[in-house]
Amino acid sequence: MHAPDGFIDAPVSAAAGAAALGALAVSLRGARRELGGASGPGAAGSEGERTAPLAGLVAAFIFAVQMLNFPVAAGTSGHLMGGALAAILVGPYTGVLCVSVVLLMQAVLFADGGLTALGVNVTTMAITTTVVAYALFRGLVTVLPRTRRSVTAASFVAALVSVPASAVVFTLLYAVGGTTDVSIGKVATAMVGVHVLIGVGEAVITALTVGAVLAVRPDLVHGARGIRQRLKLRVNGELVDAPDAGPAPAPARSPRKVWAAGLVTSLVLAGFVSFYASADPDGLEKVATDHGIDEKAEEHAAAGSPLADYGVEDVDDARLSGGLAGVIGVGVTVVAGTGVFWAVRRRHAGEQTGAPSPSDTQSTSV
Repeated sequence: MHAPDGFIDAPVSAAAGAAALGALAVSLRGARRELGGASGPGAAGSEGERTAPLAGLVAAFIFAVQMLNFPVAAGTSGHLMGGALAAILVGPYTGVLCVSVVLLMQAVLFADGGLTALGVNVTTMAITTTVVAYALFRGLVTVLPRTRRSVTAASFVAALVSVPASAVVFTLLYAVGGTTDVSIGKVATAMVGVHVLIGVGEAVITALTVGAVLAVRPDLVHGARGIRQRLKLRVNGELVDAPDAGPAPAPARSPRKVWAAGLVTSLVLAGFVSFYASADPDGLEKVATDHGIDEKAEEHAAAGSPLADYGVEDVDDARLSGGLAGVIGVGVTVVAGTGVFWAVRRRHAGEQTGAPSPSDTQSTSV
């Protein structure tokens, strides 16, 4: 649902950009806690050192899977938005930042999603999906049995609902600042209808990914913290929790192995599997074409990028061109994302230990 420049007028695009900046500022503050790990001197390093690279990997994985358009109806495809997945794996604040990093890389390097529409896309695809999904997810895991299956099921439902919610927010923005004279009722019906179908695909991908991480390292899933299935004993005909036998056994796989496996998976998906993705337009593109919303679409400012349209300039072989572009995109996103999250984590660690920031050190030396 990457909106190009021209779908939404300049005032509403600017307002959406301002709102997105405010939400990102709040997310940066919240992400310090999510990425910092346990509080207290010396504690932030242990958990934070694994969550920051994991958040960068989540951003790269979302970038890779977004290249895999899947068919949802005749002549229409969809792709992962990733807000639900990111929020459940690394937390809602960090999740907003993950998807925003992806959207920025796509807009600047691949001419996917307009530059003036970046605030619109962050609002619909990063903020809306993450907030709606995580709120619903937390509500579900509160009332469901505290098991891994419940976490996976809640992930499915949260991801499913988040996609049409994003479509509703785009429709509201279009109702206020749309540049073409199209009935809002028609836009709403078409957008929500097709994105309910896309939401099913989003839900399947999210549940499978969360379930896979739960199977090998449940402690790395932010939404599963505190969820541990305890042994049951039958006492006088009733099932009761068995007493703790001591600390939980060490995880079978190290965070580095999980990170490496995730990065390899992302590279394979973007570099090879993406060639077999559906070539049909996605939900927004299809609705825009069918209803004339695209009449005022503007050419992307980065249309001349050597990676525009997910292909490498001057590489004639389509398979090789798309694969190289995907691999480059994954690499750039994981580096940019990890850099952002390391910086956020280090800021949190400095606050916890009372270490002076670089600016404080400079002012003291002067």
